[in-house]
Amino acid sequence: MNTTPTRPALRGCLDALPLFIPALPFAFVFGVVVAEAGIPTWLGWSSSPIIFGGAIQVTLFTLIGEGASVAAAVSAALIVGARHMLYSVTLAPRFQNQPSWFRWVGSYVLIDQVFVLSQIKPVDEPAAFRRYFLAAGFTFWTLWMTCTALGVALGPQIPAHWRLDFAAPVLFVSLMMAASNRPDKLGAAAMAMALTYLLAPLPNRSGMLIAVVITVVIMLLSPRKVNP
Repeated sequence: MNTTPTRPALRGCLDALPLFIPALPFAFVFGVVVAEAGIPTWLGWSSSPIIFGGAIQVTLFTLIGEGASVAAAVSAALIVGARHMLYSVTLAPRFQNQPSWFRWVGSYVLIDQVFVLSQIKPVDEPAAFRRYFLAAGFTFWTLWMTCTALGVALGPQIPAHWRLDFAAPVLFVSLMMAASNRPDKLGAAAMAMALTYLLAPLPNRSGMLIAVVITVVIMLLSPRKVNP
């Protein structure tokens, strides 16, 4: 008997929950960043409902804490968030047949995890897609608001070696694995995670970039099975 929930909203909520688990350390890292930036905790947390983008928030407050100007910090945060433009282009055909209010609300909850779900859990009917997308998005929103509040309160107690160097690779590699449907993709995700860990001591976060480049090159050079 098929026990998969058929209601789009319920499916969206249930599909979102596993993908939030890797975001938990990221939420607590955000609390560490807010504390180290020396800004009021309420002000730091308020960026969660305003921006709703963990990588953008962490970049913004990290640079402010390091003494960068507000203009430079905002510019860097916008660059980090530029990938959402690609998400928007990809989802534009799905949004065209939706009500105007959904185009605004749906764009607000368009984060990495929701985009991944929209690609690996396709829902064709417009109304069903709308319910699925919003349910997944606001499940993440509710959990992120709660966990960043806890992160701001408890983040400073986290050991130093469990900070951004640990949380960011776990989050993004988990998204790669969620979108993987072949053993070679899973192998590439595992390789990227291992290389990122080994190269983490390199300066200026260059270890993550090098790990990605090495993984992509290996995947391009590896033989592929061609379907007849």
